[in-house]
Amino acid sequence: MTTRVVVLASGSGTLLQALIDASVAGQVDAEVVAVVTDRAGVGALHRAAAHGIPGVAHVLEPGMDRTQWDRELRDIVAAHQPDLVASAGFMRLVGPDFLAEFGGRTINTHPALLPSFPGMHGPRDALRAGVKVSGATVFLVDEGVDSGRILLQGAVDVLDDDDVSSLHERIKIVERDLLVRAVAHWNKGEQ
Repeated sequence: MTTRVVVLASGSGTLLQALIDASVAGQVDAEVVAVVTDRAGVGALHRAAAHGIPGVAHVLEPGMDRTQWDRELRDIVAAHQPDLVASAGFMRLVGPDFLAEFGGRTINTHPALLPSFPGMHGPRDALRAGVKVSGATVFLVDEGVDSGRILLQGAVDVLDDDDVSSLHERIKIVERDLLVRAVAHWNKGEQ
């Protein structure tokens, strides 16, 4: 059975594109049924439109009630009846109302080898710590910050001349592969 996936994104949508490409190529039995972003006009929305996938920008405006925003996010996602929610470069934490509906079936990608370097700056923090290996993680979202059960990881060597950008670009390659693999595992009941 084809897994119905709603992708949450905030930026250019390269993780989203990897999942779309894998689906079209038959590498994973999944269909991206909607894309929801927390910013208007981002690349992920353009990628969705180019593939005929509904896209919604659900922006948390200054002064907006965070709980209400979370409930609205839950309702937007629920309208597409996903089997799985993939947070792929989504730079917002989901809240208790969202998790009450989609907890246990929301995965997230992270550009570090969790539990090391959680939060928004995994590659930067890895470089500052002087580690020789970093990487990417796909995990099951819970109420914490990058604290859910780890599903898949992939390592990336940190090179002597790496800066945040160069390291992050190499991590993104691994991250895209891990996302596709995680959805494929989910489809087969191997989460």
